[in-house]
Amino acid sequence: MAYSILIKGGMVLQGKALERVDVGLKNDKISKIGDLSRDNAELVIDATGKFVSPGFIDLTSHSDTHWTLFNYPEQESFLAQGITTVLGGNCGASLAPLIKIEDIEGIQKWVDVKEINFNWRRISEFLDELEKHPLGVNYGTLIGHGTLRRGIVGNEARKANEEEIKEMKILLDESLKEGAWGISTNLGAAHGRPSDERELASLFNIVKDNAALAKHHIKDEGKNILPAIVQLIQLERGAGFRTHFSHFKVLGKNSWPFFHDALSLIENARDAGQYLTLDFFPYTRTGSELYSLLPPWIVEGSRAKIISSLKSPPAREEAISYLKSLTLHYDRITIASTLRDQTPIGKTVKLLSESSGISPEEFILELLEINELNVSIFSEVISEEHIRELAAKDYAAVSSDGVGYNSTPKPTYNLPHPRSFGTYPKALEMFSKSSKILEWGPMLQKITELPAKIMGINDRGKIERDFFADITIFSPEKIGSRSDYSNPYAAPNGIDHVLINGEVAYSNGNFAGFSGRVLRKK
Repeated sequence: MAYSILIKGGMVLQGKALERVDVGLKNDKISKIGDLSRDNAELVIDATGKFVSPGFIDLTSHSDTHWTLFNYPEQESFLAQGITTVLGGNCGASLAPLIKIEDIEGIQKWVDVKEINFNWRRISEFLDELEKHPLGVNYGTLIGHGTLRRGIVGNEARKANEEEIKEMKILLDESLKEGAWGISTNLGAAHGRPSDERELASLFNIVKDNAALAKHHIKDEGKNILPAIVQLIQLERGAGFRTHFSHFKVLGKNSWPFFHDALSLIENARDAGQYLTLDFFPYTRTGSELYSLLPPWIVEGSRAKIISSLKSPPAREEAISYLKSLTLHYDRITIASTLRDQTPIGKTVKLLSESSGISPEEFILELLEINELNVSIFSEVISEEHIRELAAKDYAAVSSDGVGYNSTPKPTYNLPHPRSFGTYPKALEMFSKSSKILEWGPMLQKITELPAKIMGINDRGKIERDFFADITIFSPEKIGSRSDYSNPYAAPNGIDHVLINGEVAYSNGNFAGFSGRVLRKK
């Protein structure tokens, strides 16, 4: 029999085991698995000594809201890791639906929205437009709760009234029926914090009715993480919709003792029949916005309001006192990107404040003012022991929480987090190659079949007949990340070939072609 592509001699993931079989592809699907030594194909890939895995699925990606899905459509930094599908619209922010164009201002912390022309409002129009552009990876989206709220309630920091909740429900229902995979929230953000349980329960009922996913950036990942988790568990209890926690972690040594209690809350709910899952990344440093360290009452409302508050002497003093109360380790907070002066990039807050002759707290406020809040940071606040424990949990998937870039250009104004370039090779090396926390089969399931199930995809995530041919071929001996905080752009080792929808997308360190598709929930 003739195939379009034949993958021969590799160890192929079959369930939890790796078996030496061949894989034949016809067009965009997997056609046959077995001994295909007598068959031929237009392209034969020798996978001897390699692992043949389903393509890796990244549930927490930000290429859309950072606009690199358009600026760098190859998404090489994801392809080079073996990622074939990404889910966007995370952490309460999505690119649709838009009641008015101003609603897109929620992404202005990552991109200058004044330079972008938007020709969509509905989610269907956004996905239609995206299909006109080349895509390096498959892409699906959630609906950002903050985006919904910005469109209906505006920038007012208040509870939604009955009519506004009704409008949000209608908009969410329409969006889910047009192909979105669920809703994402960030109840700690300015446009999520005022939401009450009446509003959230109403929206989650729409999620349930559409058999969709509710995905959460937990409101507080520090000392108040337990009540934040309890709130979401209680909202899910009895409702029966799928609930997922994005980039799960407990931030800061003072909060680390809550880690096991947090897992117990999740596991007790799962034992009681609730559908709860999470994802995490294998790094001890976060990548976040510097302004997120400010007091909650300051970050409510528009950016102009936040900057105005920082210029008010009484508010400024309160902000400084609040920052001091956090007992931050300024020698572990590194400036990753700025809007204007690039001098601070790559340096710690401690070093910068000392050279400026002012306190770290005062330096943070001045830096935010100069850059109109557009400052991102790396902060070492995650326990590596916790990361290893999460890897062993059968309900925990790996995600990048990153952004897709190309290998070039390398902008001097932005130091990307290495997770955007090395998450999956690092996880494979850290949890299976080196430590044996997980055998190879279960580890690969954690980054393929499990995230497909969480997202709700039923025709990707496995190497199985009639599934779409998203496949990653890698060397188990060589797999590993070379990306770090000073040189994030370094490509990983060990990824040989990445196939998407039956076409070679990445091969031997080089981008090979656009074969990604827009994925709509049916």
